[in-house]
Amino acid sequence: MISLAELSRQLEKMAHRSQTWLPCFGILLVVLSLPSSLARVNSENRIKTAVFLSPKFVLGPGSVVDKYYMNIDFPTGHIALKSFNAEVVDEAGNPIPLHETYLHHWVVARVHQRKGVEAPTYSEKFGFHQSDLIMVRNSGLCETGLGQYFGLGSETRRTATHVPDPYGIEVGNPAEIPPGYEEKWMMNVHAIDTRGVEDRLGCTECRCDLYNVTMDEHGNPLRPDYIGGLHCCYDQTQCRLRDGFESTKRSLFMRYTIKYVDWDSSVVPVKIYIFDVTDTWKKVDDTTGLPTKHHCLVEYDVESFSSSGLTKDAYTDTKTVSLSLPTGGTVVYGVAHQHTGGIGSTLYGEDGRVICSSIPTYGEGKEAGNEAGYIVGMSTCYPNPGSVEISDGETLVLVSNYSREQRHTGVMGLFYILVADASPKSDSLLVSPVEKHEEMKVPIALWGVAFLGVAIAVAVVVAYRKSNERVDGYESILV
Repeated sequence: MISLAELSRQLEKMAHRSQTWLPCFGILLVVLSLPSSLARVNSENRIKTAVFLSPKFVLGPGSVVDKYYMNIDFPTGHIALKSFNAEVVDEAGNPIPLHETYLHHWVVARVHQRKGVEAPTYSEKFGFHQSDLIMVRNSGLCETGLGQYFGLGSETRRTATHVPDPYGIEVGNPAEIPPGYEEKWMMNVHAIDTRGVEDRLGCTECRCDLYNVTMDEHGNPLRPDYIGGLHCCYDQTQCRLRDGFESTKRSLFMRYTIKYVDWDSSVVPVKIYIFDVTDTWKKVDDTTGLPTKHHCLVEYDVESFSSSGLTKDAYTDTKTVSLSLPTGGTVVYGVAHQHTGGIGSTLYGEDGRVICSSIPTYGEGKEAGNEAGYIVGMSTCYPNPGSVEISDGETLVLVSNYSREQRHTGVMGLFYILVADASPKSDSLLVSPVEKHEEMKVPIALWGVAFLGVAIAVAVVVAYRKSNERVDGYESILV
C-alpha cells in the first residue's frame, strides 16, 4: 500500500508538470538605477520585453496599502500580450519576501480615457466619471468586480502567465477605441506589512479584530457575522503589533515585466474569463423564471473541523458553483487563485471532463519565492491546441478545495482561463524558442476522481501541515 509521504511526493510531481517557473530574477536587475518609468525594452524572435516600476508605496510594520494607480507605464500600439509577471521590490531592486510584505493581490485593468484628462474624477473604489474613463472588462461572467486583464497574489513569482503561440491577448486596436479617447492601464496593489505583527496569518487574512475595524472603507458598519476579509484591511489600516516592536517604514514598488509582439494576422486572439466560486448566479430564478445576474462575492470563510463540530475525516472544505459560458471555444491556458489553506481547484465541463486542475505550491524556506507556509505558485494548464473545447452555452462546474485544519477568513476561489474562438491553423505558428512551456495533458480518470478523493486530500493536508513548521527560527505565517 502506498504511503502518505509517497502519495504527497507524487502529487507534487503532478503539480509541477503543469507549472512553468518565471525567468531568472537576474535579468531584471537593470532597473536598479532607473526611475519608475520604462526600464528596458528589447526584442528577440519577435517577442519584446518591457520592465517597469509602479509608483512608490510606503509601508511600516503592520500597515496596509490598497492603492489604485492610473496611467501606469505600458507598451503602446496594436499589440498581442504574451505574459505579465510582477513582484514587490525595495528601492535597491531587491525582492521582498512574503513574510515581510504579504502581497494580498495585484490586478491590472484596461481603460479608455478621454484625451486631455489628466486625472479622472474619482468617486468610489472602482468608480470614475463615466464620460472620462471607460473600463474595458475581460470576457468573464461577473457583473460586479473581477474585470481585470491580469492579477495574482502571493503566488505571483512562481506562476506561469505566458500565452502560448500562436495566441495572444489583443490590445491597442484603434478600431476598438472610441473617438476622443486613448487606451490606458490601471494597477491596484494590495499589500500588508507583517513585520512584528502579533498574528501573521490573521493579518494576511484580514481578521477584523486584529485591525480593530468595525466599519468598511466607506464608513458603513460591518455585518455582525463578518469576521475577516477585504472590508477590514483597506488602505491605511493597521494590524496589531507585538508589544514593544519597533521598526522603520520603507519604500516599495511593484516591478512588472510585460512580454508582447506586434499584432498581425498570424496571432490568434483569446478571450479572458475569470470565474468565481462565490458567484450567486442561477440558471433560472425560482420566483421570476429568468436567469439571475452573476454577482460575485469574491471572498468567503473556511471553518476548521473543530469549530464546526466536524470530525477529522471532514478536513476538506469543498465549495462548488455551476456557471454557463455563453460562447465557447478552445481553452489554451488555465490557472486558479487561492489563499493560504488552499489545496487546489478544478474546472469541469458539463459531462464531467476536467478542463483544468490547478494546485498550489507551498514554500519551505525564507527567501523570496520560497517562503514557508505561503502559497508561492499555482500550477497551470497548457492543453494541446484544440484538445480542450467548451461548447456555446455549456454549463461548467468550478470546485475550490481548502483545508479545514484551521479557520481561514477572506479566502478566494477564482479561476482564469484563456479561450480562442477556433483551433489555430498550423501555418500561423509563431517562432518563439525563448518561451517554452510544457503542455499539460490531464488524464480524466486521475484528476476527475482522485483530485477530490480522500487519499489525495490527505496527502495535501500532510504537506500543508509540514509547511506550518518553523524554519531556522523564522516564524511561519501559520504560527
